[in-house]
Amino acid sequence: MLLQIVQYGEKVLHQAGEPITEFDEELRTLFQDMVDTMYEAEGIGLAAQQVGLAKQFCVVDLTGCDPDFEYTLDGAKPPLDLFMPMGMCNPKVEVLKSEPLVYEEGCLSFPNIRGDVERIESIRCEYQDIDGNPHVIEADGLLGRCIQHEVDHLNGILFTDRMKKKVLKKIQLPVNALKAKTLQRLKRRGA
Repeated sequence: MLLQIVQYGEKVLHQAGEPITEFDEELRTLFQDMVDTMYEAEGIGLAAQQVGLAKQFCVVDLTGCDPDFEYTLDGAKPPLDLFMPMGMCNPKVEVLKSEPLVYEEGCLSFPNIRGDVERIESIRCEYQDIDGNPHVIEADGLLGRCIQHEVDHLNGILFTDRMKKKVLKKIQLPVNALKAKTLQRLKRRGA
């Protein structure tokens, strides 16, 4: 089932998620619904907050992307299509020694708004899959950035919060317009 992606202006986007403690059919259904929603929106990652749930859960899939990144999963390098799409429960990101790099990012909760964000190039992330099994992924490039972006969502941090002031200033008008539109929609719904 496709889920509604919440847009900037909704409070849930700034809420840190509650840990996932039940690895059950409800979580498997949420995983599939979020993956379907991410694909429909042509995204590579989607956090629970983006579908209105303050949970420590996100999905990631880079199988359709140019693999300009290195990664290991649990110390090995399986083909991407063997473990993606990934459902990541309770992820904890650790920055590995690397240089910060600036790349343009977008976000499904900010349609058609993009801006440069500086992030560390290489990360290590401990997480549980949707069955509760622990994993460790190390990644750089687009995969590392995507994981950082989604884990930020799980902690109530948006990509605009990571932008330098001069970058944010360039996109401030469309960001403000999106927020105003979202708040109007919520007011009409009585939310």
